This record gives sequence, C-alpha cells and structure tokens, in this order.
Amino acid sequence: MFDNLLELRRTWPLWEQPRRFELGCIINSVITDALEPANIGEIGGHHAGCWECDLADDSLTWSGGVYDIFGVPRGAQFSRNEAVAAYCERSRTAMERLRAYAIKHQRGFTIDVQIRPPTGRTRWMRLIAAPMCEQNRVVRLHGIKLAL
Repeated sequence: MFDNLLELRRTWPLWEQPRRFELGCIINSVITDALEPANIGEIGGHHAGCWECDLADDSLTWSGGVYDIFGVPRGAQFSRNEAVAAYCERSRTAMERLRAYAIKHQRGFTIDVQIRPPTGRTRWMRLIAAPMCEQNRVVRLHGIKLAL
C-alpha cells in the first residue's frame, strides 16, 4: 500500500494517542476561536483548530482555527471534497493513503501537508489525526490542524 516507508512511519497506534494529542491540551480551541483574524484567509502563528470527520457521511466539524487555516469564513458550509481539493496534489495523495491506512488498521497519523486555500496562497499545515472507534469499528476521525 505504501510506496514509501516514510509514510508508514507517520502512523502510530491508538494507545499513543495521549502523547500525540498532548499539544491539543496546550492549544485550546476555545481560545484560538476567540482570536479571529481581521480578514478571511489571514492567519497567525497561533492558528490551530480541532476537527472531526464522521465516516458515515464524510461530514466535517471544525473549530474556528481550521476555517482560518483553510481561508474560508468561520461557520461556512465546507464539504470534505472541498477540503481535500484544497490540498496540493502530492500532499493530497499522501494524506489519503495515511487516512485509509488509519481507518483500516485503527492507527493515528501525523503529516505535514501543503494546501492552497481559496485565497490562492499556498501554506503548510500539520495534520494530526486519530480514529474514534465504536464496537471495534472506526466511525470518525478527529484531530488537530496547525498552521505552520
């Protein structure tokens, strides 16, 4: 499945989730949501956000910081297809492989990806993701996105 062993090393078992999400305890999405940029698409070093994707329908839930990273108005309807289309091709391919692997093997992953928001300027983002399981089946992915 992986052409590159580096991609596989980006995954981690679910029992490591507390260590991998420690940063999520530091970056409180309530605080980052209060730091709304003056203009859509502007971000600062503090921009980060929490996200969730329901695998039943691919619906997304984002905190304000994720909207800022993707350069769309906070609260706007934004589908997973639209979000994935914002990833630059190489980043999209690597992210989709890791996502599929995470779902199949119940593993989290971390990857730095390049996106092109509607504002047109490319930017880098760190994506930290972990599956959420019910009855030993992955039903959602959730995590943190950080502006780099």
